[in-house]
Amino acid sequence: MRRAKISIIGAGNVGATTAHWCAAAELGDVVLLDIPATEGMPAGKALDLFQAAPIMGFDAQLTGTTDWADTAGSDVVVVTAGIARKPGMSRDDLLSTNARIVGDVAAKIRDTSPQAVVIVVSNPLDAMVQRTFQVTGFPPQRVIGQAGILDTARYRAFLAMELGVSVEDISAMLLGGHGDTMVPIPSCTSVGGIPVTQLIAPDRLESIVTRTRNGGAEIVSLLKTGSAYYAPAAATAQMVEAVVRDKKRIVPCAAYCDKEYGVGGYFVGVPVILGSAGIEKIIELDLQSGERAAFDKSIAAVKELVSVMNRLSA
Repeated sequence: MRRAKISIIGAGNVGATTAHWCAAAELGDVVLLDIPATEGMPAGKALDLFQAAPIMGFDAQLTGTTDWADTAGSDVVVVTAGIARKPGMSRDDLLSTNARIVGDVAAKIRDTSPQAVVIVVSNPLDAMVQRTFQVTGFPPQRVIGQAGILDTARYRAFLAMELGVSVEDISAMLLGGHGDTMVPIPSCTSVGGIPVTQLIAPDRLESIVTRTRNGGAEIVSLLKTGSAYYAPAAATAQMVEAVVRDKKRIVPCAAYCDKEYGVGGYFVGVPVILGSAGIEKIIELDLQSGERAAFDKSIAAVKELVSVMNRLSA
């Protein structure tokens, strides 16, 4: 049986670690593409990872390249390309630069892997997945943003730490944009089937939500010279697995919503069924009034971000 072809664009920490997770889980053959200052960098990382295969016992072909032709015919393409915000760089500068980078990547994907499912990880996430959709012209179910799984994982981790229980017993859902406008859904959060509101006081739960919203910034402040990559890469690999193995997972992803939730044509974090066709269904929750108000605020922030991107890119 033919193995899936997974191309990862960007061989930095997130891209290379995603390649590691995907190869170790034998999700398919992996192509790691980058256009770095040192041309051999992606080839070196792919070779190093392949040399771990005899030790860890996984079978996967690993290719490191700077040539887009090597990605042709991919089943899944993961986009991690882009720059991190640097000191003195404005939000608009970051948005404009990464919109250009991701737009160029999207055009290459369109030309080399026209049937691929595309998973966007680049930040600012909600705008970058919109730009990928604009440039590829792919059906919306085949363009997906990775943020909700990461945000939910952070939320679950902090809840498990608070309660002193296994992370496996925490079930949670977060909606909306990636970052400080994400919306936790207490009515969809439970611990071993017990509603979280019965186990954690409201003020303490709110502090955990705040920490989740600042989860990435907390890691940046600790690392000083970098940002998170283990958890973002693991979240991305879970999405890749859902596609290549047709898992039909119910997970939160940045999905194109038009009539759904009354969004009107933007990518926002919502629960979806993720399988071989990409997003096979968007699940519309019956939100409580406070949850709905917070979600509407998050949608408005996403729309504003996309509007600024479109203006800067015009």
